Amino acid sequence: MQKKKILFIDRDGTIIVEPSDNFQVDSLEKLAFLPKVIYNLRRIIYELDYQLVMVTNQDGMGTDAFPAEKFWQVHNKMLQILENEGITFTDICIDTSFEHQNSPTRKPNVGMLTNYLQQKDELEWKKCFVIGDRLTDMQLAENLGLRGIWIAANTKAPVLLPAIAKITTDWDEIYTFLKYQQGRVAQIHRKTLETEVFVALNLDKYEPQKINTGIGFFDHMLAQIAKHAQISLQVEVEGDFIIDEHHTIEDTALTLGQAFAQALGSKHGIARYGHFTLPMDEAQAQVAIDFSGRSFLVWKGTFHREKVGYFPTEMVEHFFQSFVQNALCSLHVNFYGKNDHHQIEAIFKAFAKAIRMAIQIINNDLPSTKGAL
Repeated sequence: MQKKKILFIDRDGTIIVEPSDNFQVDSLEKLAFLPKVIYNLRRIIYELDYQLVMVTNQDGMGTDAFPAEKFWQVHNKMLQILENEGITFTDICIDTSFEHQNSPTRKPNVGMLTNYLQQKDELEWKKCFVIGDRLTDMQLAENLGLRGIWIAANTKAPVLLPAIAKITTDWDEIYTFLKYQQGRVAQIHRKTLETEVFVALNLDKYEPQKINTGIGFFDHMLAQIAKHAQISLQVEVEGDFIIDEHHTIEDTALTLGQAFAQALGSKHGIARYGHFTLPMDEAQAQVAIDFSGRSFLVWKGTFHREKVGYFPTEMVEHFFQSFVQNALCSLHVNFYGKNDHHQIEAIFKAFAKAIRMAIQIINNDLPSTKGAL
């Protein structure tokens, strides 16, 4: 059974805007969401499989200083808006004490979350995070033994806690950061009247691949991609072989390209470019790739026979053309040799090596001066 991952999320200043006058969201007129928070919370739940737990201090809520009915009117409206977008919380923890009371349930103390600490062995604790806009949220992360994402700008905190894993005010960046913590993964299921293809991909993990397309030599070539790119790859295909191999190879390439595009996401931090020259006996292949967001294939080389096994040699170029159209990359392939088996295998291996170079994380920046890929 898969263990659960939880995000412990503050409310005011993290999900909704915290007023600067009395720091209380005590009327519907004050209710405003942070930019892009709804869109990204939905992605975090459905794409990254996180559960959300709200953890909030509401100073004196229920007293004359902050009447409870004012709090609940706004709070329930906020929850309704979020729920309408598919965003729900498995738990909502609210402390109503004042700071001077030093309540054990007030953040950064962990009293509201002791049940989670008691069951942390049953959770994916290392992938849980605290998200908040105050240093006390980051102290809460430290007290829980977790990492924190601090929604702060131009922070001048005297001590940056070791628990702080990310500082940003951009919910797009929070989503991307969390996605990288899970591994860059994708699962694509493509079903047409001709084929049914399933591809599962993890760019940050290598494990024995599971590949079954019904074409032995094709399976062998896809296994070269997994092995030499050092990625996890699962491919299952039901093809219409009563016609020929064309649709099976083409649709596998389309689906694989879509999986790469999904797993790479915004492409923040990747090297972007990769190139490799690979010899195989008398044959040699040179492959260069650019995950540019634009599709282009340059192909130079000649095969000498119609098929290798049950794999038509004319489909090699078509495989890569279909891949680049969906992975949104530019690919240059130049090869020569006498043995077509050697030529094709050299191409796939060089392709895999180039991919390994291009997808490696080398920094936190987007590899483009345009600001988008």
